[in-house]
Amino acid sequence: MRKKYVQMSFYDIYNDVSEAIEDKKPKLVKLLEEHIDFEKIIPASFSRVFYSRCGRNHIYHLESYIRVLILQKILGIPTDKLLLDILKCSSELTDFCGFDKIPDASALTRFRQRFADKLLEIFENLVELTEPVCREIDEKKSDYLIYDTTGIALPVSENNPKYLNSILKETKKLVKTNPKLNPYGAAYNLMPPASKTNPYARQQYINGHFCYAAKVGILTNGLGVPRHIAFFDDEFRKNHPEIESVKTDSPDSDKEIGDSKSLEPVLSDFKKLYPSLSYKTFLGDSAFDSYDNYTVLHDKFKFERVCVPMNARNSKASNAEFDGNGTPICPIDRSPFTFIGECGGKNRSKRFKWVCPKSVQVKGSPTRVCTCETPCTDSSYGRCVYTYPKKDFRLYPGIPRGTEHWDNLYRHRVVIERTIHTMKDTFVLDSRKSYNTVTTKADVYLAGIVLLVGVLLADSMHRQSLYKSIRKLIA
Repeated sequence: MRKKYVQMSFYDIYNDVSEAIEDKKPKLVKLLEEHIDFEKIIPASFSRVFYSRCGRNHIYHLESYIRVLILQKILGIPTDKLLLDILKCSSELTDFCGFDKIPDASALTRFRQRFADKLLEIFENLVELTEPVCREIDEKKSDYLIYDTTGIALPVSENNPKYLNSILKETKKLVKTNPKLNPYGAAYNLMPPASKTNPYARQQYINGHFCYAAKVGILTNGLGVPRHIAFFDDEFRKNHPEIESVKTDSPDSDKEIGDSKSLEPVLSDFKKLYPSLSYKTFLGDSAFDSYDNYTVLHDKFKFERVCVPMNARNSKASNAEFDGNGTPICPIDRSPFTFIGECGGKNRSKRFKWVCPKSVQVKGSPTRVCTCETPCTDSSYGRCVYTYPKKDFRLYPGIPRGTEHWDNLYRHRVVIERTIHTMKDTFVLDSRKSYNTVTTKADVYLAGIVLLVGVLLADSMHRQSLYKSIRKLIA
């Protein structure tokens, strides 16, 4: 039996070749091409500025730069040279970026330095695009706003361990003539506030060690998705002169003062950028514990709950009626009262109800009976105390301190630490070799962009549970 041959048309040949090429694409490239609209995430203002800089055609397109820099962060490639070497070995990645010719490393550096502020605009655009997605993932956690600061260490000479050791060696010599001198405190005072080679690399005390870094304030929601990035650079300090603080003898205190003073300026800038976004709960560490901050958070930014632990340095000795958490205590044995719940009528102020710890509820009845052998009141119900959040919002910040509810809420603050760790470690911000401040800002904005692209990708793929890890989505 003779075998039948079918003549193929050019159309069939083209389709077969296209399908073969498509099948060979890496999963990462296919997912990004299918689910991410790069034209949508790049603001029109960025395109106008980019294409108006020169009167001739660009060798490399704006979208190509954005694609390759996002690809670099996703893959965790620490240097531009390594990134370009990988592109030379992968035609699929080169096609995804839209490069007819592989650029050199200096082209990527110039792009970061020229358009760092425009990369921030991409991040801000993505914040608005991802807000409804976050609300859909978890409405409750998306209503939390969490703030923390961090530092991006720069490769300056002051970050060399030998630099601090040389100063410490000199101060230890002085101890021989002055035994009361603290050599570590003296060394801290002798360290310059900023690096000589880069004034933007300022002295910081991070995670128990000194370093010279560019300080950044970061806001996330309760899901750990970035909402705002603020560099404390010259422009920020010019717009907010109150952020400057006087150096003391304690690095811990200096860090608290710096973080605390940055809170209102950062939130003010955030509200100006996104007036339509609102959050009811604020979370932060004890560095933000001050009466001024509570007033600002409640009155100016309209937070209904503030979950910030009390700082012992800012707390007065507890009186005979309340402990350090603002919880009423028994005047006899100093045991804390039991929190019953929130109450308040239509025309009454919001208040919290507390009862004697030895007051027990009668089974099957809403009434309570005090079982104390030496009661401090004639009431059979037992002593009852009401606290009013509006009277002292620091003691009663919309949620009773020291309760299980408080502890469960404050646990969510750790998500911002994880987000910062992801930006520094996974997206290799800590492996940077450039000490240029503008390049540093561009890399931080790109790390935030990739986190938000991951949220859009998870939503488009209907795998919202993986919004935190773009690498798991592409695995």
